Amino acid sequence: QVQLVESGGGLVQAGDSLRLSCAASGHTFIGYIMGWFRQAPGKEREFVAAVSWSGSPWYQESVKGRFTISRDNAKSTVSLQMNSLKPEDTAVYYCAADLPGRWTTGTPRRLNFWGQGTQVTVSS
Repeated sequence: QVQLVESGGGLVQAGDSLRLSCAASGHTFIGYIMGWFRQAPGKEREFVAAVSWSGSPWYQESVKGRFTISRDNAKSTVSLQMNSLKPEDTAVYYCAADLPGRWTTGTPRRLNFWGQGTQVTVSS
């Protein structure tokens, strides 16, 4: 059974930090891109950050300089360090994975593997 399990969400104040983690199991994710999306109430799911198998990251413009994505291939985990959090970062954050040829940031519903999501709430 393929699973992506997120952890690390919570309620913080603006300016605080949180670290999200995603553990993958039940599937060989060798070569896969892994990343994070988020969905705020009433909004569509949007891309946040992703990292290639070799460790190359890329980010949504609004989180550049504040968020850092990393992965540990030996442990099949991907993490998202979120600093200087803002109220507009409030959302459910989802871990996702797919092969490079299938990866998309604009149409997340096409991605094959998803976690169940973890809530991040940033108060002002």
